[in-house]
Amino acid sequence: MTDLRRRFVERIRRDGAPLSPQLSAAFAAVPREAFVVDGFQRRDGTWARPGSAGFLEDVYRNDVLVTKLEAGIPVSSSSQPSLMAIMLAALDVQPGDRVLEIGAGTGYNAALLTVLGARVTTVDVQADVVERARSALARTGIAGVRLLAGDGYAGAPGERFDGVIVTVGVAGVSPSWLEQAQPGRLTNATAHAGPRAVGEESTARSGLPGAGEGSGPVGAGRESAGWSGQVGAGDEPVVRSGPIVVPVEHAGTHPVLAVHGLPGRAVGSVQDSVGGAAQGSVGGAAQGLVEGSAAASVTARVVCPSGFMTAAGPLTARHARSHPHPVPADSLAPFGHAAPSRWDRPLDSLAYRDLWYAAGVWSTRATHAAVPGRDGSTLILLDETGTGGAAILPDGSVLSSGAQAPRYAAEATEILDRWESANRPPMHAWRITLALTGDPAAPIWCPATWELDK
Repeated sequence: MTDLRRRFVERIRRDGAPLSPQLSAAFAAVPREAFVVDGFQRRDGTWARPGSAGFLEDVYRNDVLVTKLEAGIPVSSSSQPSLMAIMLAALDVQPGDRVLEIGAGTGYNAALLTVLGARVTTVDVQADVVERARSALARTGIAGVRLLAGDGYAGAPGERFDGVIVTVGVAGVSPSWLEQAQPGRLTNATAHAGPRAVGEESTARSGLPGAGEGSGPVGAGRESAGWSGQVGAGDEPVVRSGPIVVPVEHAGTHPVLAVHGLPGRAVGSVQDSVGGAAQGSVGGAAQGLVEGSAAASVTARVVCPSGFMTAAGPLTARHARSHPHPVPADSLAPFGHAAPSRWDRPLDSLAYRDLWYAAGVWSTRATHAAVPGRDGSTLILLDETGTGGAAILPDGSVLSSGAQAPRYAAEATEILDRWESANRPPMHAWRITLALTGDPAAPIWCPATWELDK
């Protein structure tokens, strides 16, 4: 292991990621620079190329490396290493496991999985991205990864996997992934990150989540409780499908979920996730789920906060529980103070994300905004015009704007009261049930109901 990679591993650990000896060895063994030979975009917008000053130092930062843009928008990258570590820990890879990866990126994540002993199939809709990943894996001598150019919604039809990992932001889980995730080991563990695990960095170069793929928790000098596998209230031993580790849209961000299906639990009809309106018949994998031939009871826990680039097609279908898209600063009217600060000490980054997650549970108007005059990410309840509403700040104060400002300020105050009354629940305390919704021809399983641990 080079000194550069040794420091890289220590940086990932210091920034709060749970690193088992196996994960540490994988990050130390795989040369990240071999997966970005065409360079990447730095945070300042310049393009870093091999041989340029500071190239290797930038490669081995705990940061996302954007490797492809279209019309100035990032469309492919190497995710932030600490987030990769958290997601890989959540996947709980064992030697010999078959893993389906949705989103090939640079191939670096597939290389890490292979070093961990997995047999990897990776699918990406961009054929050029697949070929670059294939070349990078060959350069590093990583053999056995199967790369497919195709629609990630379909996964790898006809195959079975011990786990699925998704490296692009989606609105919900494809029924194909659940069908392909074969039943795993008998377990009563509820998978979630431990409390007060890590801080979080803003996920986007533009200040909006999704502008850069795969940014998530970064260090605040605190040790991460990481992937705890703690038993939640009321959990009973069951055979679950292999985990699907996936960033799912929620209030303008993409918290990573660990999703499981329970085999043999049939449901009578396909229901909209909130509205209760039947979606009609569906085909293929989705119909199998309805009939009970695969997992029909689909549940999840939050692993960690994150922000990802958004997928295309049915994986981003709007539904009854969809939140507004993130809002840039130039779209919003000026904000004024509506309620004073509640806390002398503002919430730290992770606690603010906990509040943000709860706001997304209790309001379908919660999203991310770049509020004029404020740095960083801000939680906002966006009004129907898309130009105003109420912003909730880390100190508990409320700003409001627009014709409906009083209504949204009151709703923001109610969310703050409710979160405090519930003893400030962390995001991993929510038990999530998913429902089949979206396009009837290509439905997705989306978060529909939430219940707090008692």
